[in-house]
Amino acid sequence: MVGMVRRHLEAIVLIASGLLLAGGAVAWWISAPDAATVLWVAGTVLGLAFSGWSTLDAARHRRPTVDIIAVLALAGALAVGEPLAGAIITLMLATGQVLEARADARARRELSLLTERAPRTARRLTSAGIEEVAVGEVGLGEHLLVRPGEVVAVDGRLTAAATLDESALTGESVPVERAAGEDVRSGVVNAGAPLEIVTTTTADTSTYAALVRLVAQAQAASAPFVRSADRWAIAFVPLTLALAGAAWWASGDPVRAVAVLVVATPCPLLLAAPIAIVSGLSRSARLGVVVKGGGALERLAAARVMVVDKTGTLTRGRPALTRLVPAPGHDAAEALRLAASLDQVSAHVLAGPIVEAALVRVLALTMPETADEVRGQGVAGTVDGRRVRVGRPAWIAGPQPGPWSRQVRRRADLDGSMSVLVEVDGELAAAMLLQDPVRPDAPRMVRALRAAGVRRIVLATGDRPDVAHMVGRIVGVDEVIAECTPEDKLAALGRERERGSTVMVGDGINDAPALAAADVGVALAARGATASSEAADVVLTVDRVEALADAMQVARRSRGIARQAVVVGMGLSLVAMVAAALGHLAPTVGAALQEGIDILAIAVALRAVLPGPARTATLTEADRATLAALRVQHESLAPLVERVAAVADALSAGAPDLADARALASELETDVLPHERADEERLVPIVARALGSDEAVAALSRTHAEIEHQVARVRRLLDAVGEGEDAAGPDDVVELRRLLYGLYAVLRLHNAQEDEGAFSLVPALGG
Repeated sequence: MVGMVRRHLEAIVLIASGLLLAGGAVAWWISAPDAATVLWVAGTVLGLAFSGWSTLDAARHRRPTVDIIAVLALAGALAVGEPLAGAIITLMLATGQVLEARADARARRELSLLTERAPRTARRLTSAGIEEVAVGEVGLGEHLLVRPGEVVAVDGRLTAAATLDESALTGESVPVERAAGEDVRSGVVNAGAPLEIVTTTTADTSTYAALVRLVAQAQAASAPFVRSADRWAIAFVPLTLALAGAAWWASGDPVRAVAVLVVATPCPLLLAAPIAIVSGLSRSARLGVVVKGGGALERLAAARVMVVDKTGTLTRGRPALTRLVPAPGHDAAEALRLAASLDQVSAHVLAGPIVEAALVRVLALTMPETADEVRGQGVAGTVDGRRVRVGRPAWIAGPQPGPWSRQVRRRADLDGSMSVLVEVDGELAAAMLLQDPVRPDAPRMVRALRAAGVRRIVLATGDRPDVAHMVGRIVGVDEVIAECTPEDKLAALGRERERGSTVMVGDGINDAPALAAADVGVALAARGATASSEAADVVLTVDRVEALADAMQVARRSRGIARQAVVVGMGLSLVAMVAAALGHLAPTVGAALQEGIDILAIAVALRAVLPGPARTATLTEADRATLAALRVQHESLAPLVERVAAVADALSAGAPDLADARALASELETDVLPHERADEERLVPIVARALGSDEAVAALSRTHAEIEHQVARVRRLLDAVGEGEDAAGPDDVVELRRLLYGLYAVLRLHNAQEDEGAFSLVPALGG
């Protein structure tokens, strides 16, 4: 009972003070002034006890408070015979406390919902059937069943395609389709049929467990602006007492001193600022950005210089298959099918991208009969009765690689790619080149950050200079520092701090020191928790770096609203105090006026709870569906785009054979050109509306036309050569190879443009 009373003390005082004030008003109205006085005195005493208790509690915890002004005002109202003013002050105090508590609860609601839905149990698949176990008992490599509507308990890898509701982590309400082999994060909801995952983390290190810890940290912290507001409020106490004393001394009337105290009670500074700051934390959480307290939110709002890591920040942080090179006499698709089938049971970081690449090409995978993973080298096993090995070139080709293997290695080094070799029945079958691609939304993020007030962006990475500078040029940073050690990143932060408040963005363990040293450390934890998440002040739980720019805008808006609320409340209070000191406000009128000032200041602060202006246009559901369909086509054409370069590579002037080129041209005409025309007709208008400008899509339209032009040139050349005297000669082969390489370059550039300019508008599609 005592605990319940304590939790609802503000509401109890509010109801009691309201009844006493109203009862006194009724008694006065029916000409019972003695009864009215008794009720109003009771209300004043109630307020005196309430504010006195708050003052003593603050003193015991050494916490700043202006409740001393309320105590003096209430005591003064009793002393000068103004019980009505005292009753109004009591109602004012209780109203302010209840409004603050309600606003604070509303602002924190988004954070609290994240922790309340954390899964407690999981369904583990064993040889004996399904057993329900505590989440903490789930280990690595175990198979879990997630039923429709259930929350995924631990990070893992899908064994089959699934439909997921990722809104708790990303804020996107539209269900997302994930293919077999893709990673799935804890905290998402199964929005389709029962699904099975193979766990890749434990519960303690899973995405959602990290998010819950981060939310707890965010709720526990207080903003420097709020703490400085407390200090300013304490400075306001002697000013109030001095003005009240001066009014009493100059007029000889103690009522004026009481009137000054009344209009200074309570200070809206302490009510408004916390509401606005906590509201900013809540808005950021809805965007998928957990800010660890108001202090971090304010520092984020003040940021002017940003240092970013490359891997996982400006790039996806997860390799993707970019080139499939068949060995002489082998079929590339079959080699990929066998490799992906074997990699289905591998936990290696490159296994997932290989499996995904095979599924995109609609290859029929089978489960291997045997599989043996050699740590750090690769995996070997039997698939469809064939002996298959997939792994590092040194492990597959041996210490003395042949000419073909050396050529593959040179090509990989030239592109900054990783190479994986496939061996089938003792023979080299194919090479797979994998790269960590630039995030489609990274250039948009950089532009958005500049629009949000960041003046300088530096890329600091441990990668090679050529790769680092290429990424820097694509995304548009101001400076690139390559081959960085953690110490180098710390030194770079020290240099950049002279230009303004610094932000460090990273996602790896090696970024943790720099994240801790920066004014604001921002960690990307969308793919799991790392030491960087613990060291950072801000954590992105969405796999969308553009959300950081949104969070910066929220931070600046919240800080601005907090200051507006303080200026409004304090300014009006000071004006009212001067008026009271000059005798223009009686205590009762001043009490009512101050009630209105406090409510106005809180109302100004509550604007931070509402969404700010949208940075981009909102897409309709029809637009989302159209983009989703076009993206599926876009991704399904990736193998055909790579075939353009492969066919060009295989052309020989010494023995012209254009059969593969003719087949390729037919596929380009039947698959690529219709897709590009559909993009021009349906995708371009959607992007133009979303970005608010037709000029923003001019480059897309231009490359659509260029692709059609280049395909037509290839077809005309192939039609011009035939048999006999018209057979293709060496010059024709050279020209055809030139056209195909040019077409390949245009297609690659155009696909990158669509990824950045169109499909990054819908993060849920991008994965």
